[in-house]
Amino acid sequence: MMSPVRLRRWAASAALAVIVVAGLAVHGLAPDTAATDIAGDALYAAAVYAAGVLLLPRRRVGVALAAAAWCVAVEVFQLTGLPLTWGAAFPPVLLVLGTVFDPRDLVVYVCAVAAAAAVDVLVTRRARPDGSGGLPRGTAQRSMGR
Repeated sequence: MMSPVRLRRWAASAALAVIVVAGLAVHGLAPDTAATDIAGDALYAAAVYAAGVLLLPRRRVGVALAAAAWCVAVEVFQLTGLPLTWGAAFPPVLLVLGTVFDPRDLVVYVCAVAAAAAVDVLVTRRARPDGSGGLPRGTAQRSMGR
């Protein structure tokens, strides 16, 4: 049987792969509308959360807070205009840093990280017979500051 931490990492890596493919499809194939912008932002935030799980698989709250903080910081960084300048020289930068600030994106990011964290809890809790959330006993409480 796979350890809870390995299972969580495996699930996060599989989710990250699917999210990146979906994000690239939305970016490259879908028409540029408000709905696709929101979908792209939500997928970006979910990808950041999944990457955080890969780096810190024993933490839940910390990963969620870090993912939300990263997304908000990237959005606020767009106010400097640097992402557009850098993206003009190397377009893939725009996939990571975006283009222009939109306050709506802040709400989308926070909601998407919360949704990703909820799915993470449901998936890992379901995978563990005792319902402890898939982490070793005590780990979830420590990550929540208890």
